[in-house]
Amino acid sequence: MNKLEAKKRIEKLKKEINHHRYLYHVLDKIEISDAALDSLKNELVKLEERYPKFKTLDSPTQRIGGESLDKFKKVEHQVRQWSFNDAFEEKEIIDFEKRVKKILTSKEGNNKINLDYTCELKIDGLHIVLTYENGILKTGATRGDGKIGENVTQNLKTIESIPLKIEKNLNIIVEGEVFMPKDIFEELNKKREKKRELLFANPRNAAAGAIRQLDSKIAKERKLDCFIYDLSQIASSSLERVLEIPKTQSAELELLKNLGFKVSNFYKYCQSVEDVFEFYNYWKKHKEQENYWIDGIVVKINNRNLQDKIGYTGKAPRWAIAYKFPAEQTTTIIEDIKIQIGRTGALTPVAHLTPVNVAGSTVSRATLHNKDEIDRLDVRIGDTVIIQKAGDIIPEVVSVVKGLRNGNEQKFIMPKKCPYCKTGVIKSAEEVAVYCPNKNCFAVELRKLSHFVGKKSFNIEGFGPNKIKQLAAEGIISGFVDIFELKKGDLEPLERFAEKSADNLIGAIKRSKKITLGKFIFALGIRHIGEETALDLGKILGDLNKFKKITKEELKIIDGVGPKVAESIAAYFRNENNLKLLDDLLKTGVEIIPENEKHQTQKLKGLSFVLTGTLQSLSRDQAKNKIRALGGSVSSSVSQDTNYVVAGKKPGGKSEKAKKLEVKIIGEEEFLKMVS
Repeated sequence: MNKLEAKKRIEKLKKEINHHRYLYHVLDKIEISDAALDSLKNELVKLEERYPKFKTLDSPTQRIGGESLDKFKKVEHQVRQWSFNDAFEEKEIIDFEKRVKKILTSKEGNNKINLDYTCELKIDGLHIVLTYENGILKTGATRGDGKIGENVTQNLKTIESIPLKIEKNLNIIVEGEVFMPKDIFEELNKKREKKRELLFANPRNAAAGAIRQLDSKIAKERKLDCFIYDLSQIASSSLERVLEIPKTQSAELELLKNLGFKVSNFYKYCQSVEDVFEFYNYWKKHKEQENYWIDGIVVKINNRNLQDKIGYTGKAPRWAIAYKFPAEQTTTIIEDIKIQIGRTGALTPVAHLTPVNVAGSTVSRATLHNKDEIDRLDVRIGDTVIIQKAGDIIPEVVSVVKGLRNGNEQKFIMPKKCPYCKTGVIKSAEEVAVYCPNKNCFAVELRKLSHFVGKKSFNIEGFGPNKIKQLAAEGIISGFVDIFELKKGDLEPLERFAEKSADNLIGAIKRSKKITLGKFIFALGIRHIGEETALDLGKILGDLNKFKKITKEELKIIDGVGPKVAESIAAYFRNENNLKLLDDLLKTGVEIIPENEKHQTQKLKGLSFVLTGTLQSLSRDQAKNKIRALGGSVSSSVSQDTNYVVAGKKPGGKSEKAKKLEVKIIGEEEFLKMVS
């Protein structure tokens, strides 16, 4: 990116960020997630650091909060309000400590400074400032632009956790975070849905909306809560006679508790950054257990005297930093759109992205599903897009940030020929997918082989797509049977195959030969046969020979088997080449074994489960395997026949459908007790 391009990008980012900040902070509306907006701001910060001459006073990076609303009286803060700089990686916390030590070294001449910290949870709510005179709450205000906020005292008085009077007759200013508990948020959105009103995007949006209501009765109905975390001013030094000024951050929190304020119990004194990382990693895993949203931790230098020496930048304290949890949404740029071909020959457009960290991993690809999805999103090469990733789910493009277009974006056209074998593609009237009909297409064969050895099929450890491609290109494997006939001598001469790695792969292949019938059927890659269908049919039929004999009409009778699935299975087992393949696989030593019921009870037999959202302690595949091992079944959709919906983080539409059908919803903790 040259200087001219950087300048244009900076201007567009400023305009886009200000647009969303105005919607959120002034109009209480939201168009994109906080994580996506953070991503845009982070890009702007980095560009301004690289090209400082393009940094201007009106840049969003120089601001703290939103503008005040005209309907509230303005309040000039006696103590300047700040926001925290953000960190997303361990390296940024280590760099933060280095900066602090450098500042203190320059001021004190001591280069052997040992720092300790207080870490607090970063509650995702609305920042408020409370002023008490002679122990009585005088004003409550929003942060606003850091200097001037909005007087929302009457609404804040409706929050039971905010004391109207404190123990001592003190003149103090404290700061905290107003939030809406998760259960109240869900209840509120249910009521709004019944009234066909616009749903709140998240609890912070709902809390902000409540605090900015002219009618305080509405704020009271929202049942908001508040944590106080900062004693920012004691008005008179003479008060030292009745109140000792805290010398550390952790002592300050204890004092606030003693004064009668509600303080989060989950703060921790940390002697080193290693302790900080331990606190961060614990809450990254356990944040969902609390009844409020937590989007990270705040790391503060513990010593108040050192805080004063370290000081502030124009917008943030130098002695503290917000260490945010990995975002599940972020923004990046589509550098290209290429076609990937699946095991059934389906052509899938894949966005090649400027690498970006999302949900704790670096992402450079995202699926665009099909042409209909591309048209719906109006996504183009060169677009800035919001991508989303949750847990093990493949990243996908959620939306396009059209305000950042510069006119050089290119529309994507689906190819009329397979990009690998140049055969003309086909599309049926019933499906949105486009297919390569060439049964000998090399790309299709590679995908079939990768599917065959994958985790949900034969699960051959260490046999990834790159090894499949290498062996296929060398002509060593061309089909399923070849995999089980591999010898150590076939592998050793190849690049990246030393004696040990050859032994490991051959050993993994031998160990994989025992497989249940359901997994075997899934491994074959029969069109329209997903994992759940294959596993269910494996249990119901119980014998490979029954697959060979069953008719299309008999298959249709089985619950969950539709006409397409029935036709596809019947057609596969009528094909002489496929029947020969099955015989050849069994001759290589592949052994189809019954489902393992010996070592566990069948206490979930007859029960049907649906999984939704992200589980914290195990993957979705692990959860499915636990249910099946105990005799239960797993479905992809909620119906009257569903016994339990297991709801993880951000459960989505299945949870709502379960509520309507009065299907029991259980959380991860209850689920783990059931399958333990």
